[in-house]
Amino acid sequence: MPISPERLERDLTMIAQAPLSSRPAANRPTFSPTWVEAVRYVVSEAEACGLTKRVDAAGNIHLRSPENIGRRLWLSGSHLDSVPNGGAYDGVVGVIIPLEVFRAAREDKLRPPPLELVIFAEEEGTTFGLGMLGSRTWAGTLDAAALVKFHNSDGQDYCSAGKPFGVRSLEFASDRFRAEDYSGLVEVHVEQGPSLWKKEQPVALVTAINGRRQYRVALEGVANHAGSTGMADRFDALAGAAEMIALVEKIPGTLSPQAVATVGRIECLPNALNVIPSRVEFTIDFRAPLESVLDQGAAELDWHLPAIAQRRGLKINIETTEILPAAPLSTEVCQLLREAAARLNCTLPETASGALHDAAILSPLLPAAMLFVASRDGISHNPDEYSEIEHISQAARILYELVTTTVTREQS
Repeated sequence: MPISPERLERDLTMIAQAPLSSRPAANRPTFSPTWVEAVRYVVSEAEACGLTKRVDAAGNIHLRSPENIGRRLWLSGSHLDSVPNGGAYDGVVGVIIPLEVFRAAREDKLRPPPLELVIFAEEEGTTFGLGMLGSRTWAGTLDAAALVKFHNSDGQDYCSAGKPFGVRSLEFASDRFRAEDYSGLVEVHVEQGPSLWKKEQPVALVTAINGRRQYRVALEGVANHAGSTGMADRFDALAGAAEMIALVEKIPGTLSPQAVATVGRIECLPNALNVIPSRVEFTIDFRAPLESVLDQGAAELDWHLPAIAQRRGLKINIETTEILPAAPLSTEVCQLLREAAARLNCTLPETASGALHDAAILSPLLPAAMLFVASRDGISHNPDEYSEIEHISQAARILYELVTTTVTREQS
């Protein structure tokens, strides 16, 4: 099959707008000029294959052949927005692979495969403060009233900033995702972890995506003089937070080898050298592949954090800011990917994704699976991010094999 590593490498270079050897930092906030340029490149390549573009009301870009209107299609894609100073592969790999499938089919003189390429808007969450806005809105889990709460660095909410790029808040309900239009979803993504690279495994089948619970913890103590207040007379909010953060680090290891917890943000007041801290806020991000583990972790936090606060004479408030359930992926689509890989004499190891992806948003509505491509040393969200072009090409061959040889539900 004519999957071209050279074309894929050119795609990466063109979207990065610099030679990959220079390790350029990616800065593509959603709806920014750099994001627009990346989208324009992909659309121009797709149009050269005879595909047509549609932007749904949520701002996601869809590319398909006019010959496939009315057919049930496979959906494949990812995102082009990046974190600040990110890498050249995150999200991009999952966009250029289905693009290459179209080009390869054209070169193979096949009719356009039953496939739609999707570029999801605002996956990362660093532009508007919440990830996967495009897929959530298309899926109907966010509405216009919710989206106006999320603002970019210019103070624009998602609907206002996206209006010039096709976001149409009045059409969210009428232009919502319809499962009957699709056979399934395959999202390809770099692993963003070291497992595959360490094991010298180029591509893996993702059978589940970890669920996530996020919390904001606020502690209130008493500000006092750092020199004249004895240790027994202190109500130190930061010392209390430190004890809690150490506990947060330990909890996952008592529950599951796949569970992880992170305190990623902390704010301290009055944040002065010689003042005992009176107020601390910090976040907790807890992830695990099973709902039972997420529930156990939540129970541990609900028990231990207030107990620490009470012992230290601190007031505490724990707010749950997000609940995303663990997402087991489709056994049917996973099996089709295994069979496609086997026909290419490839064996797919299996894994779960610790990071969230757009596939997690659509998987409750549509049979979905993912392929991971090995990331060198697990580095991601970093200009040093790197995946071998041959590994990317192998994932493309598997997707090509799937969409050109399996029968859609419409035809079965």
